Amino acid sequence: MKPQFSRRRLLKLLTAAGFGTPFATRIVADEAPANTPRAVRPENIVIPVTARDRYPAQLVDGKVLQPARPLGVIHETDVLVVGGGPAGFTAAIAAARTGANTTLVERYGYLGGLWTGGLVLLVYPTHATENGELTKVVRGIGDELLGRIAEHANGATNYTAGRPDPTTDPELTKLVMDEMIQEAGVRMLFHSWVADVVMDGNAVRGVVLESKAGRQAVLAKVVVDASGDGDVFAAAGAEHEQRLHAVGLVHRLGNVDRADLEALKEAGFKNLGSVEPLPSVKWVNLRGPSTDGLDIAELSRLEVEHRRSIWKRLEKLREVPGADKVFVLQIAPQIGVRITRLLAGVRKMTDKEARSGVREPDTIAIGGTYGAGRDKPGFAIPYGCMVPKAVDNVIAAGRCLDVDTPMVEDMRLIATCLLTGHAAGAAAGVAVRDKCRPREVDPEKLRDLLRHQGAYLG
Repeated sequence: MKPQFSRRRLLKLLTAAGFGTPFATRIVADEAPANTPRAVRPENIVIPVTARDRYPAQLVDGKVLQPARPLGVIHETDVLVVGGGPAGFTAAIAAARTGANTTLVERYGYLGGLWTGGLVLLVYPTHATENGELTKVVRGIGDELLGRIAEHANGATNYTAGRPDPTTDPELTKLVMDEMIQEAGVRMLFHSWVADVVMDGNAVRGVVLESKAGRQAVLAKVVVDASGDGDVFAAAGAEHEQRLHAVGLVHRLGNVDRADLEALKEAGFKNLGSVEPLPSVKWVNLRGPSTDGLDIAELSRLEVEHRRSIWKRLEKLREVPGADKVFVLQIAPQIGVRITRLLAGVRKMTDKEARSGVREPDTIAIGGTYGAGRDKPGFAIPYGCMVPKAVDNVIAAGRCLDVDTPMVEDMRLIATCLLTGHAAGAAAGVAVRDKCRPREVDPEKLRDLLRHQGAYLG
């Protein structure tokens, strides 16, 4: 009879090997059947408190002063991507696939940003009319992600049917993004907020993270700012502008398929929300007032007001005969900030130029069209709108690029963020490989790489 290799024996071996009890107890065990006697497991263990240098802010003459302090460098990487939304995700995958050592930092505990945490589940516009035919412009890494989501039951609408603009399940989307990040070999740091940047003259050399572990630094050769709000380039002193925009809060309703829709229409509820993969669920957008998405007092107020309005609407809805089974399934844990900072880049992307049909030599993606413009060609996105005028080693991606007012609504959408993130990550990989500044990246080399990674450039 073979001797049993118990968990206790494993813990002793790990501890004896010098790994220590805290390491040894970080083992994820499979769930045991309900009728299996449960062994006593080491939990609630007291471990030594990690020594931590203290440099608290001081109140001096009515001013709060933060003293200079050394920061521990927890990691060094080739490419650091800040923000794990659609843009940050594709940027990290693209950079890693160039062979660059890549790290992704995200303030929440999941990927997807407003797509998943904000419950903005519609991925559009994925298509445009190119040469008279409806053409998929979201290809490469973004389309690979959508395809893998759609492989799961109830993962996505439309995608498998070949139609444009799928809606995805938020939890499956998080799962598939996790899988792809791990497969690409990207180092993932959740629960970390970028509080500042590390500067070397005019160049960004890394970021300062704020987390439960305190302030720590990560150094990088190139930083992709996919924070959505331009947190990196703003902290680095890059020229930019700030805008007000609508700030809403999305929620999902359950049991919609059991409601009497005709009765609801007669009562004034003409739309219960938008279709998503789960047949009994719909997601409901809430535009909200135009305000400052960087003002924490305003964001705090809106969180409360939006939640209250969602529940009030549900109460009125359930008063309608035949709608009593409808319930709030989920309110987004992430408030819907649409636009805050916009970079002042090497080149401004204008609506007139982008929609002219001319594809300039630095075109790195073709954005899709929707609504009344669906029958028109996609718009060309230039690399120059992603690179700061003066600050080095930063590439912006997502909704914070240098665009004029008419282009703001197109650039902030999830499908477009997948595209610009892909381009930013690829550009970062080229910059590391060629040992050049992002503004010096050869556009043709970048375009060749993007094509190799499956992107559509027209």
